[in-house]
Amino acid sequence: MIEQLETIGVIGAGQMGSGIAQVSAAAGYDVVIADISLEAAQAGLDRLKTQMQKAVDAGRMQSGDRDAIVARISVAGGMDGLSGCDLVIEAASENEAVKRKIFVELCPVLKPEALIASNTSSISITRLAAATDRPERFMGIHFMNPVPRMKLVELVRGIATADEVFDLARAYVDRLGKTSTVSEDFPAFIVNRILLPMINEAIYTLYEGVGSVEAIDTAMKLGANHPMGPLELADFIGLDTCLAIMQVLHDGLADSKYRPCPLLVKYVEAGWLGRKSGRGFYDYRGETPVPTR
Repeated sequence: MIEQLETIGVIGAGQMGSGIAQVSAAAGYDVVIADISLEAAQAGLDRLKTQMQKAVDAGRMQSGDRDAIVARISVAGGMDGLSGCDLVIEAASENEAVKRKIFVELCPVLKPEALIASNTSSISITRLAAATDRPERFMGIHFMNPVPRMKLVELVRGIATADEVFDLARAYVDRLGKTSTVSEDFPAFIVNRILLPMINEAIYTLYEGVGSVEAIDTAMKLGANHPMGPLELADFIGLDTCLAIMQVLHDGLADSKYRPCPLLVKYVEAGWLGRKSGRGFYDYRGETPVPTR
């Protein structure tokens, strides 16, 4: 059994994966970012370098800290570069089939004692663990977005997760300087079990004509003291991710109150996924975001 984690692998060089790599390297871990190709992994690291340079320029980060973080991160195309990792965190898209395929490819290259975690925001940890050769060494470590700024990490055990694995995961989160909360393995865990139905209801409020995009977001920012309106937040999360989580809730709990709003489905079908695609409930292609409804 691994007594202490030293090298962290991250699968997925997108916003979440690169954020996990950044905070892990900042805490002194050696980190390997893997993606479908070496070019994709390097592109993720390059985006991370750009973001950290902006933080340096704004006075939020010291240049020496940035250099130390970059020095601890390497990249890999495919799974082979993760063979020496003590813990590998999967941070791919919120699609169960994609995640299961990743774990099937990952397990043969890992050392027997290595731990695996998923950053899934909604999918059953027990079910994902069953796609691996080590369900007792598998658990959920769910970071919030954006990872460097958000203080919370949800820890989720599967039915087979060993106590020692949970303890190592909690010690890892502690070393990152973040606060962990423990969730049972139910659809969407704690944060998204509460947050996404609220966002879905805001979309229904728009769909039914109760208020405009601007009215709904202003109402929740000023009336409930939320830092970001629910539709603006949906765009930030990604409407495809919002829909995927609502579908997990609806399928897993079989309750009509979790039915995804038809307007959310329509936006995703149109490819209007929020900030990352340039349009969602706001149009981001100009100098300032403009409501699309």
